Amino acid sequence: MEIWTAATPNGWKVSIMIEELIEAGVKLPECQVRSINLAAGEQFTPEFTAKNPNQKIPVLIDGDLSIMESCAILQYLAEKHPTDLLPSGAARWDVLQWLYWQAANVGPVFGNKLSYTRYMDDVDPEQKAHPLERFGKEGRRLVAVLGARLEGRDYVCGDALTIADIALYPWVRGWKWSKINITDQPNVEAWVKRVRARPAVERGLGWGVPKDEIDQWSAERKAAYAKSGARIANNAQLRTEV
Repeated sequence: MEIWTAATPNGWKVSIMIEELIEAGVKLPECQVRSINLAAGEQFTPEFTAKNPNQKIPVLIDGDLSIMESCAILQYLAEKHPTDLLPSGAARWDVLQWLYWQAANVGPVFGNKLSYTRYMDDVDPEQKAHPLERFGKEGRRLVAVLGARLEGRDYVCGDALTIADIALYPWVRGWKWSKINITDQPNVEAWVKRVRARPAVERGLGWGVPKDEIDQWSAERKAAYAKSGARIANNAQLRTEV
């Protein structure tokens, strides 16, 4: 099994999933991790595109299968290696709907807010005002939805961590980086701390990042990510063909 990935929220979903399966006692096959240099454009190479025609990380290669899209990878691993991370019966659909909610809502909104907040310094502030307000307000609404969902629950779907939490956590934990406030949602703040305290999450977040920078990047790493993000977010770099 191979994971082609990078230290981003979508990449951390898969690394956390791998570590949580190991924590649950699953005997996984040997896993080779290949770090994809996004700043260098390695995701656009013919080799990468052959595995993922959408040219995004992460990619899971398992035998003859190549699976793209982080949430699909979570579901694949959860189905291949059954644990409480994806329960059976009606509870399964409770988890899957929140998994897809992350993919359709939290990821795109937090990602767009992050791009306008951190990576588009060359864009006229007046042109950024509307998307910053739009994605900022929608991000806050999504945080409120999550807060309401967590009322009376330790995790998104009950008392146990599932792939819904694994999908959501890497995006929400970076709220300071994207500047989407969660501090008026105590359920969400408590959930972020609860998930972060898990040993498998600690290990998963450590893929591709030094241990002392898991929770607080160095100034050099912040600058490098900002530079890389600015390049990726620049309209001149956007591709209309693969």
